[in-house]
Amino acid sequence: MAENENGQDKTEEPTDKRVRDSREKGETARSKELNTLIVTLAGAGGLLMFGGQIAQMMLDLMRTNFSLPREVIMDDRYMGLYFLNAGKAALVAIQPLMLLMVLAAVVGPIMLGGWIFSTGSLAPKFSRMNPLSGLKRMVSTHALVELLKSIAKFAITLMVALLVLQKDKNDLISIAHEPLESAIIHSIQLLGWSALWMACGLIIIAAVDVPFQIYEAHKKLLMTKQEVRDEHKDSDGRPEVKQRIRQLQREMSQRRMLSSVPKADVIITNPTHFAVALQYDPEKGGAPMLLAKGTDFMALKIREIADEHSILILESPALARSIYYSTELDQEIPAGLYLAVAQVLAYVYQIRQHRAGRGKRPDPLGDLPIPSDLQRDP
Repeated sequence: MAENENGQDKTEEPTDKRVRDSREKGETARSKELNTLIVTLAGAGGLLMFGGQIAQMMLDLMRTNFSLPREVIMDDRYMGLYFLNAGKAALVAIQPLMLLMVLAAVVGPIMLGGWIFSTGSLAPKFSRMNPLSGLKRMVSTHALVELLKSIAKFAITLMVALLVLQKDKNDLISIAHEPLESAIIHSIQLLGWSALWMACGLIIIAAVDVPFQIYEAHKKLLMTKQEVRDEHKDSDGRPEVKQRIRQLQREMSQRRMLSSVPKADVIITNPTHFAVALQYDPEKGGAPMLLAKGTDFMALKIREIADEHSILILESPALARSIYYSTELDQEIPAGLYLAVAQVLAYVYQIRQHRAGRGKRPDPLGDLPIPSDLQRDP
């Protein structure tokens, strides 16, 4: 079981923050064997695909440079020019193979752990210069695994090489009897196939190394119970930060609440300290819904928005207090207040009819029926 430097067991799974911080530092699972396999396969495949073309271009280059005119040989001014042209031609010849190798060198590390750019991994670590730490690494499980991998790589590569040599023995002998041009092309083909078979032998090493590297990277990220508690404490933040977050959340909630006031059918107040905004949609049925509520300054803001949108403001202190304390935002009023609120909505309807010139002005509302269990003292 993994332990930290204080001797505590690392039994807890890493938190998201621990994993994220590790990736930012460039500490993630990497397999050198996988990278070697990808680059070797790309090199072998490149030789098989472009080997003949490269050989032909290099032969043409050699013919050109070994059959110089007399005036060129005798004039040293042409030496630099021919050398430059030969270099350009050689680069053009090997360009496809080099591009394929560069692509493999980039893709190999990305296949395990993804793309990470971190300057932290470039910083010098003076702890690595400690001789005691170096001895500890030399006798660690990781060092033992690396030694076993090296032995396995040597053994597998040697075995594959011997098998390839045995298989291609006749082809290697026949190359000595072939014309120069065909012998070079044939040699490149044999080299490509030999490298491909030896690269395939490395698949076994990579198949073992990749899970081991993932396991090792995960083991390093394991945390003790105390580390988990400390991280949660740091993530929660200081009291003043949490207070500021709660304040911002309250302000956002209040803004959302005030934005729904223009949808209200009526504002009920007490008249200064409390204000509640109700909406009733007869098409949906159900009971009236509380859109907004507030006291003091918030109650004043609700009334101001209601005035701006010509929403009826009705004074009913007992009903305003009862709705404020018994109903949450975006919830229907309790059943005990149905009768009182129904009378309010009927009064609002009559006021609208009167303002539209289709009825007389209704009499002011009297005391509304509020159950004793929903009444709140001022």
